[in-house]
Amino acid sequence: MELPWTVAAGNASGVVTALANANIALIKYWGKKDPALNLPAAGSLSLVLDALQTTTQVSFIDGPQDELILDGRPTTGKAFARMVRFVDLVRAQSGQNQRVRMVSANEFPTAAGLASSASAFAAMALAVSQLFGQQLSPRELSILARRGSGSAARSVPAGFARMYAGSQPDGSDAYAENIPDIPLNLYAVIAVASAEPKKVGSTDGMEHTRLTSPYHSAWLAAVDKDLSVCEDALRKGDIDVLAQVVEGNTLAMHANAMAARPGIIYFQSPTLWALEQVRAMRAEGTPVFFTVDAGPHLVAFTLPEHVEWVAARLATHPEISKIITSGVGLGARLQGA
Repeated sequence: MELPWTVAAGNASGVVTALANANIALIKYWGKKDPALNLPAAGSLSLVLDALQTTTQVSFIDGPQDELILDGRPTTGKAFARMVRFVDLVRAQSGQNQRVRMVSANEFPTAAGLASSASAFAAMALAVSQLFGQQLSPRELSILARRGSGSAARSVPAGFARMYAGSQPDGSDAYAENIPDIPLNLYAVIAVASAEPKKVGSTDGMEHTRLTSPYHSAWLAAVDKDLSVCEDALRKGDIDVLAQVVEGNTLAMHANAMAARPGIIYFQSPTLWALEQVRAMRAEGTPVFFTVDAGPHLVAFTLPEHVEWVAARLATHPEISKIITSGVGLGARLQGA
């Protein structure tokens, strides 16, 4: 099997550039059984989007510490520490100790609820493992990406992906893989409500919800059923069932977070407005349904012939700053591969 990252030797020049795309979860996991290993408490199902791309370049440097340049700016603090911890994993696995310069850029808002950490760590996992001379299988790369961000495991495969929560305490069976033979050609219309970083990040929000929400156990119990219903509906191309299960799963996740003490509210007024617009369009006959990740942005999924209409409808709210439309994206890959 030829992998999309075995075309080049990777570390021969001491510089590696990788690309990955963010994924939007149709069925969400929202909760970890082991935060240190980023082990999800439930499975999940997602779609990689081609418009949400991260490009990451890594190279060896002679300095005393690693460097991170994010979206054109030298970055320190929490984001830097998180990346260094991730690179340390690869250094330990490879038995090497070189310092690394990381240059990463997103083609969409960073840390604003559009899964930028998923594409960032999927690209970083591929780039830095190649830099240190590792050739990982898709499963191994997904497991490595998960250590940086739980959702990053789903940005390694292309298209629709199923994430397994696994049962092994070391996380060796917690990974994502492509769901093949899905006949449904879904497009995403993203109503960007705000480009500002969100106040409560996904990692912190999940843990706070797990510890304090009285609804959390009920939420986890519902996810397994939602996964099987969603995958079956995708294979059958049944938009009506997808609307029921995906929207229900979305609202249940946010209800779980809202029930935490204190509650976490990611929705903003344009989120609720866009939600009602999607429901209205579906009642009028347009095949469309929504999801909302841990942020204020609503993502509407529809068929190609309805993208322009859905985008135009969602663009009419004054507090929706941008509309992004996207088809299905590729998996993690080396630049030029």
